[in-house]
This record gives sequence, C-alpha cells and structure tokens, in this order.
Amino acid sequence: MTTARMKNPALVLPDAMKGIQAIYKAMYQGGVSPQILELVHLRASQINGCSACVFAGVEGARKHGETDERLHAVAAWREAPFFTDEERAALALTEAATRIADRSGKAVPDDVWDEAADHFNQEQLSAIILMISLTNFFNRINTTIEEPAGATWN
Repeated sequence: MTTARMKNPALVLPDAMKGIQAIYKAMYQGGVSPQILELVHLRASQINGCSACVFAGVEGARKHGETDERLHAVAAWREAPFFTDEERAALALTEAATRIADRSGKAVPDDVWDEAADHFNQEQLSAIILMISLTNFFNRINTTIEEPAGATWN
C-alpha cells in the first residue's frame, strides 16, 4: 500500500478537525437524505480524482444502503436509469460547483440552480452545498498529500 506524504493536515491541527466535525454534524441535520449526500460526495471525488475519498464515498454510501448497481453508475448518472429527479438535480449541482474553473460564464448555471431549488429547500440546499464544498476541500488535501485509497486516520 502506498503511504501519504504526510499525516492529514486536519489531524495535525486538531482544532481544524473540531470545526470540520461541527460542519458535518450540521450538514447531516439539514434534511437531505444521507444517500443523496453520499452520492454528492462520491461524484465530486470522482471528478477530482481523489482515490481516498472515492473509496470512503463508496463505503459511506453502502453503509446508508446504496446498491452496487447505483454506485457503479454514479460516474455516468445522466445515462443511467437508476437515479431520481431529486438525485439528478443534486448530482448536476455537484458537477457544476466542483468544475467551477471549466466554465466561462456562471460557475453554476441558472438552469442547474433552478432545478436543484425545485427539489430542495434552502436548508437542504445548504447541506448539499456544504457537502460539495467539504468534499472538494478534502479532495484537495488528499490529492496534495497523496492519501491512498483505504487509508485509516490514526
């Protein structure tokens, strides 16, 4: 197994982890199903090529009842028949907010935002946006330190 360049910065600076844990707690109390939050986490991690987060995302999604069929299709969710309109709206928002550098106009186009807002209220959108943001945060940490898939934090 490959080893990381260094210990995860969120563990090196323990006060950082306290803040992160508080955000996760609030996010999971935002009224969005854990399955959707896990799909959001997995899709952002796939886009960013973070093997540690993809691995953790699959594990987390399975713990919340996701099937292998759906997990295998997340990368191609637009063409897969396994996702609800609500899940598709969350995944589209995830892709837009994660790929902000790929757009010349608005980072999150109005049609993507409007579709998400049709399915989620402000509290739920907040939870989804926080999941997207924290996932991107950890993707950047993990790819920088080369955190391997399946690594345990201790």
